[in-house]
Amino acid sequence: MDYAKSSGETHRTVDQWLARGGLRPTRQRVILARRLIGDGNNRHVTAESLFAASNDHADKVSLATVYNTLRAFCDAGLMREITVDGAKSYFDTNITDHPHFYWEDSAELVDAPAEQLKIAVLPDAPDGAEIAKVDVVIRLRRKS
Repeated sequence: MDYAKSSGETHRTVDQWLARGGLRPTRQRVILARRLIGDGNNRHVTAESLFAASNDHADKVSLATVYNTLRAFCDAGLMREITVDGAKSYFDTNITDHPHFYWEDSAELVDAPAEQLKIAVLPDAPDGAEIAKVDVVIRLRRKS
């Protein structure tokens, strides 16, 4: 996860992002936010991949801190959690409604073109419930 922006610009971007979520810029949040959005690009990460990227730098954070911080970012509306295979979670910095491709062979999650997805009708929610969101994950494998 490289950074093309200057350090001052990255710092402002990170501070604004955290403020938008109402989060205090703690040391750990700033470190992880820099790795997530510091270059201005959206990304999909797992807690483990973000932890590994963090260990490549001088400012290290524990895996438990990564999990807790990603949860705080999601709770603040700064990221979305996308669950694949029931247990594996990816965290997406693009919080707009959009579908995903999941590559089964490499376990990579990437954005799919939203303009090509057409959902005509959703089933009615059960009594006493409302649909909160619809996640679309299209599983892919390479042709033989």
